[in-house]
Amino acid sequence: MKGLDLAREYYEAYGKAVLEEEFADVLPYLAVGLAGSGSECYGYDDALSQDHDFEPAFCIFLPDESIVDRRYAFRLERAYAKLPKEFMGLSRSPVSPVGGSRHGVIRMEEFFLEKTGSPDGALSLEAWLSVPEHGLLEATNGAVFCDPYGRFSAIRERLSYFPEDVRRKKLGGSLLLMGQAGQYNYSRCVERGDTAAAQMAAFEFVKSVLHSIYLLNRSYMPYYKWVFRGLRELSVLSELGGELEYLVSSGNAPEEAKGKEQRIERICAAVAEELRAQGICALPYAEMEPMAYAVNDTVTDHDLRNMHILSAV
Repeated sequence: MKGLDLAREYYEAYGKAVLEEEFADVLPYLAVGLAGSGSECYGYDDALSQDHDFEPAFCIFLPDESIVDRRYAFRLERAYAKLPKEFMGLSRSPVSPVGGSRHGVIRMEEFFLEKTGSPDGALSLEAWLSVPEHGLLEATNGAVFCDPYGRFSAIRERLSYFPEDVRRKKLGGSLLLMGQAGQYNYSRCVERGDTAAAQMAAFEFVKSVLHSIYLLNRSYMPYYKWVFRGLRELSVLSELGGELEYLVSSGNAPEEAKGKEQRIERICAAVAEELRAQGICALPYAEMEPMAYAVNDTVTDHDLRNMHILSAV
């Protein structure tokens, strides 16, 4: 069973009744669900994931103390701690008395502040550039089981994706790095016989391609160990996964390097085609550096457009 399904069933079996019966006066202000860190919040968990942090658990998100004060928070913490310790053959972890748990009672503002640097999801254009994408994804992943007050869901909606100017600024930077690492530096490192540097160039190229693909899908890129896993679920350019995996897992001897250079050009051509399909860049070729500057020129905010092209990556 997936962790999200386990969390929902545990809440429906035990948590829902406790909240309705013992906390009816504050229930209209709460949100319940599972979001944040952990493969189960992404829906990426598998049998291997169950060796740590896999348990019947959910989150109760509280608004600030002016709405739900600390006395209720304490009572909710105690009620959550008393829920059954086992469910469907799985055991719950002890609740930490000093906080820091991924589950249980969590203040909404603290949750979003930790993930994004903003307690209410209000970010300036400059802040959007600096917040780690995996943090934005952790703030908006998972599932909300109930949210009668609507505040938690409204903040998640505000953070659901980058403003278009920010997306294009980030895309321009990623395309430039694609061109520098893949179309320029990789072959030069190979010609020098510096296979270690060549592999690092291949890594940088793949990382920038992956970022570009997520941006073209209007999806936040997850923490690095989930990037290829998440790629499989994207609707645009996910078919490049095999080519990208080859680039980071193969060697750089002359006979291999030639094939890698061909793959790099095929990948760049596919990305360029998608840029044209989305109306972002109309240049009729697949040279990533000029395409990067052309994309940057489409940023409408004057100050953001004139920032260094790599300022968003």
